[in-house]
Amino acid sequence: MIAPSADPIDRVHLPADEWRLVESRPGADLALLETIFSVANGYLGMRGTPEEGRQAAEHGTYINGFHETWKINHAESAYGFATTGQTMVNVPDSTVMKLYVDDEPLLLATADIESYERWIDFREGVLRRDLVWHTPTGARLRVRTSRMVSFTQRHLALMTMEITMLEGSAPVVVSSQVINRQDLHDEFGAQPAPAPSDPHPGHKEDPRRTTAFDHRVLEPRGDWHSDRRMLLGYRAARSGITLAVGADHEIETSLDVEKIMDTRPDQGRAILRTRMTAGSTMTIRKAVAYHSSRTLPNRELFDRCRRTLDRVRDTTFDELEREQRAYLADYWDRTDVQVPGDPGRQQAIRWCLFQLAQASARADQAGIPAKGLTGSGYEGHYFWDTDVYVVPFLTFTTPQWARNALRFRVNLLPKARERAHDLTQRGALYPWRTINGEEASAYYAAGTAQYHIDADIAYAISTYVEVTGDLEFCRRDGVRVLVETARMWADLGFWRTNGTSEFHIHGVTGPDEYTTVVNNNLFTNVMARFNLQRAADAVRDLELTDPDAHRVLVADLELHDGEVEEWEACAEGMFIPFDPTLGINPQDDRFLDREVWDLANTPPDSFPLLLHYHPLVIYRFQVIKQADVVLALFLRGAEFSEQAKLADFEYYDPITTGDSTLSAVVQSIVAAEVGHQDAALDYFHEGLYVDLADLHGNTADGVHIASAGGVWACLVQGFGGMRHENGDITFDPRLPEEFDEISFPLTVRGSRFRVLVRPEAISFTLVEGEELEVAVRGETARVTAAGTTVPLADQGPHLDDARLRDMPGIGENRPDGSIITSEIPDPDAPWEFRTAASEVP
Repeated sequence: MIAPSADPIDRVHLPADEWRLVESRPGADLALLETIFSVANGYLGMRGTPEEGRQAAEHGTYINGFHETWKINHAESAYGFATTGQTMVNVPDSTVMKLYVDDEPLLLATADIESYERWIDFREGVLRRDLVWHTPTGARLRVRTSRMVSFTQRHLALMTMEITMLEGSAPVVVSSQVINRQDLHDEFGAQPAPAPSDPHPGHKEDPRRTTAFDHRVLEPRGDWHSDRRMLLGYRAARSGITLAVGADHEIETSLDVEKIMDTRPDQGRAILRTRMTAGSTMTIRKAVAYHSSRTLPNRELFDRCRRTLDRVRDTTFDELEREQRAYLADYWDRTDVQVPGDPGRQQAIRWCLFQLAQASARADQAGIPAKGLTGSGYEGHYFWDTDVYVVPFLTFTTPQWARNALRFRVNLLPKARERAHDLTQRGALYPWRTINGEEASAYYAAGTAQYHIDADIAYAISTYVEVTGDLEFCRRDGVRVLVETARMWADLGFWRTNGTSEFHIHGVTGPDEYTTVVNNNLFTNVMARFNLQRAADAVRDLELTDPDAHRVLVADLELHDGEVEEWEACAEGMFIPFDPTLGINPQDDRFLDREVWDLANTPPDSFPLLLHYHPLVIYRFQVIKQADVVLALFLRGAEFSEQAKLADFEYYDPITTGDSTLSAVVQSIVAAEVGHQDAALDYFHEGLYVDLADLHGNTADGVHIASAGGVWACLVQGFGGMRHENGDITFDPRLPEEFDEISFPLTVRGSRFRVLVRPEAISFTLVEGEELEVAVRGETARVTAAGTTVPLADQGPHLDDARLRDMPGIGENRPDGSIITSEIPDPDAPWEFRTAASEVP
């Protein structure tokens, strides 16, 4: 377990502020800062690189879904392997506004900066910077900049630069640019071209990072400029997706300014020249529009850019910023989790919630990438992370955004049917990682074999429908996904009779990527059971409530008599592994046959294991990358007893590496529930600061969006104790001793209410909508505008975490009589003569 200090951030560099992320001086870790200061809206994202373009670790501007494809070359191919890779493309960068004074460029790494502050206020969603520069010739200038990706205008970004000459006089030049960094490999480029001698230009040592291209990606499809506007058009070479970017410039000053506009295939420039004297000010406003399409020609996208920019002319930047603030004010009313007492902790909580808005607000039926639009990590792919960690947050706060995210899955259903057919299955099988709906995982054992994604999507749909009451979505769209995924499970599994009939699922991988292609993975079986039953319920409900729609469904999907009954039988007969010797649910049929990896004595520089050990080495041990059984305990908690949850958690926690950022937040929730309160708080801190403190060393590649969603779940479902089952909302709080209180809003079936948890009581206050009922530890409470308070006798059990430091099962007997041992794989360790007897601890 990684247990960071309560606040592992350098508070001199990044001071605590409850509503802002603030940088007090230019930092050295450029890649980290570029990620955490990104601005995005779910469609368009821009990394927090400096306006002058240098110094930067990785320039990045991204459009959700804009990608290039490439052939996956398997060393040894086989039928059904993924064939087409997909990688998010770095679209033209419009953030650059280079400043020269006396022909001296402003470069933060070398400039004489008298004062500096950069910040994002989460209430306005604008990246701002304010600095005073003392030039080598003695001039002093104040430079204020802003960068905003609009939530209200999906395709629009706004930038400003205000230059004030405080002392002296000098010639001033601003070069405002749009640069194709994806392909322009010179001083402007984002990355060097692969060396001609490199036989594998797309190879990467870290699978979490993105793939480099060995061909020109953005093919020019026209450029144009006037005295105010520039337009550049492109087509992705292999995916065929088209793109246009347009930029307008407006200058406000009393000075005489020479303006030169120029465009070429990979660059557009607006050169602004003037002479400034003490007291003079020049403000440059830059409006940029991005449009993309999988079907439309560039000329149509040019027109769309023009229309977006024309709308900006009809208003003001100030008005658009006011719209942004109003939009975010509504967002915070729906989502703000308040934990008084520690400004740094509150800042980190709100930063995580802000990242969720930046990743999903205007995705508008596109997927939500694992890194949002803040970096190139994971190729920009969408995973099951969204359905389990992000959609529930959206469901309880902003249901329309949740519906949009689920519509993305609905729209990919035809591709999922094709993928199931490729794997010789009926129904639909969603890809483990994708952008366009095709499986993009070249390593099937830890990728495609994660069939559980079907059930994860079914879980997200069911959660949304039950919490929002949006039956129209379920009956029109959701039921089709439920049916096709249930068909896959019924076809994939098989019946085995051994006294009783049991339904088994073999040859799959669960969430834990350190244990692959196993039989009866517990998480998969538990979630598949849920998927099968929910599909049956949805079809039966449709038949009762809308017979006409049911007839259409039966005809469209060729639903056969007896299929629903088959799903119910499969769910009822689902095999759920249990080991009576250890009193736990084994992660899979053979998991307990393996020896235990001695994580406690593994050198810290050996993590993450996936970068230091061959998969075959890892697969031979009881060692877990991320919560698997423990995740099942959270998502389907009603199906496990309190005793089973405690036993399972205490067994699996010591052998979980936390190499995945998906793990700590789930471990926190379940630790809180079973009574390991100190561990719950430690895991919460790990999830809370995973990006701001770069705890996994890869925040440079982008924000971990699912972990941010997990932070909300820690607060609301872990410490707040909220659960939902069949639309019923219940609470069993676990407030940490160091928290005086925690409060958060929830939206359930159109009613928004605020929950306040204190050590002695939990209170509910209706904010809008109709009254509703919740339950607190079995007692019904009615949520009203006047407020309802339920006393709490305690905050649950508080167990000694020393029980989590012992490796599980060591020295105990397996059912076959063998003894469980632990070790660390090390070919350089001193040789020891071992016999069966000497292996016994």
